[in-house]
Amino acid sequence: MTSNPSDPSNDDGDTPKDPLAEMLARLMGGNAQGMDPQELAKAAGLPSDPQAMAMMMQQVQAMFAAQSDGPVNWKLAHEHARRVAASDSDPSVTPQQRRDVDEALKLAEMWLDPVTDFPSTSTLGRAWSRAEWVEATMDTWKRLTEPVAVSIAKALSDAISEQLPEEMKTMMGGASSMLQNLGGAMFGMQLGQAVGGLSKDVVSSTDIGVPLAEGQMALLPANVSAFGEGLDIPEQEVRLFLAVREAAHTRLFTRVPWLSAHLLGAVESYARGIHIDMSRIEEVARDIDPSNPESMQAALSEGVFMPGRTPQQDAALVRLETALALVEGWVDELTAAATANLPSSAALREMVRRRRATGGPAEQAFASLVGLELRPRRLRDAAALWAHLTEERGIEGRDAVWEHPDLLPTAEDLDDPQGFSQRRQLAESSDSEVDAALQRLLDGGFDEAPEADGADPTDKAEPNDNDDDNPEDEKA
Repeated sequence: MTSNPSDPSNDDGDTPKDPLAEMLARLMGGNAQGMDPQELAKAAGLPSDPQAMAMMMQQVQAMFAAQSDGPVNWKLAHEHARRVAASDSDPSVTPQQRRDVDEALKLAEMWLDPVTDFPSTSTLGRAWSRAEWVEATMDTWKRLTEPVAVSIAKALSDAISEQLPEEMKTMMGGASSMLQNLGGAMFGMQLGQAVGGLSKDVVSSTDIGVPLAEGQMALLPANVSAFGEGLDIPEQEVRLFLAVREAAHTRLFTRVPWLSAHLLGAVESYARGIHIDMSRIEEVARDIDPSNPESMQAALSEGVFMPGRTPQQDAALVRLETALALVEGWVDELTAAATANLPSSAALREMVRRRRATGGPAEQAFASLVGLELRPRRLRDAAALWAHLTEERGIEGRDAVWEHPDLLPTAEDLDDPQGFSQRRQLAESSDSEVDAALQRLLDGGFDEAPEADGADPTDKAEPNDNDDDNPEDEKA
C-alpha cells in the first residue's frame, strides 16, 4: 500500500513532508508537533470532511503562494471587494434604471450651465451596480492606499517571521516567500473588505470628493434608493439632486486639468508620511488565536497599527482637508444654485452636508485601515467662501480661482472669507515687486544704477577722511 506523504500518521522519517502543510500545522496549531487536520478543522470551525478540507487547504495554499506585483496582493483585494459588494444582493441595473439615470444627468448638466463658467463635459452618464463601481474605482484605490499598504504588509510579514520558531525557519528554506506573501494577503483582504463596504454606501463615482473613476459620470441606482429611504421625498427628486452633484464634480475635475493630480497627490503625500507601530504589530502577532482566524482582520479594521500623528502629519492633514473642503464647498454652492427650484433642495443639501462631515461606517472602516479620512470637515466654511466670491466677483471671477493651484484659498481664507481678496492682492503685489527686482538684476540694472548721475562710482565708494577737518564744509 502506498503511503500518503500528507498524512500526519505517516511518520516513518523517510518520506519528505510538504513544507506548506508543516508550516500551517505549526503556525496555526501553536506547537512543534503540529496538529491533526481534523482537530485543526474543529478548532477553526472548518469542515471535517477530508475532501472539503483538502479543497480549503488548496485555497489557503493559493493565498500563500499567490504572486503579486509588489508587497500587497492587489488581486486578492479586488476579488474580495467584489465578493463583499455582492454579499447583500447586488442586482444588475435594469434598462429603466439606466434611462432614469441618463435623464437625470442630462437634466443636471442643463441646470448647471447658468451657474458656472465651466462648460458641459459631454460625458455620457452611466448607471452602475456596486460591482461595477468596484471595477471602475479599484485602480484609484490602489494608488491612494499603496504607500501605507506596502508599509503595513512588510511590517506584518516581518513581525510574523520573527514569531516563528527557529526550526520552522530552517524547515521553510526556499519557501520563505510564501510567508512574505502573508502580510500582503492579509492587507489585501482587509482593503477589499473596506472598498466592498464603501460600494454599498456611495451614490456616485465622486461621492467621497475624489475622482475615483476619472472622466466618468455615474450613479448607483440601488444606493440612491437607499439614500432616500425614510426622507418622504420623491425618489425622482433625490436622484436629480444627486445627479447635479455628480455632474458638478465631473465638470470641475474635467475643466480643471491639474485638480485631480493635485488632490490625489495630497492624499499620497499624507499617506507616505504614515509610519507603522511595529511594537503593536509584534503584540498582535504574538496573540494570534488559531481558533479565531478573524482576529487579525479585526485588528486591522480597528487601525491598531497606526500610532499618533506627528506634527508634520497634522499639517499635511490640514492641507488635504482644505483641498477636499474647497472641492466639496464649490460643488455644494453650485448644486444649491442649480436646484433652487427643487422643493426638497434645502433638506437634501443639509443631509448631504452632514453625511459628508461625519462619514458612514464603511468610510470609517477605511479610515481606520489606512489612517486617512477623506472628509471635508470644513465644507460649510468653504461653501461660505465660494458664495462670497460669487457675490464679489461674479460667476466667472469665482471660477477663475481654479486656474492655478497657487490661486487656491488656504485654511486662513476659510477662517476669514471676507479678507480673501485683500490678502490675495497683497500677495500679488509682493510677487510683482520680487519679479521686477529679479528682472532688473537679470538685465544688469543694479550695476548701472549708481552711474545714472554721471559720477564715477569709485568716488562715491571712498569716503573723505578729511571731511571733519575742513572748515569750508562746516560753513556749508
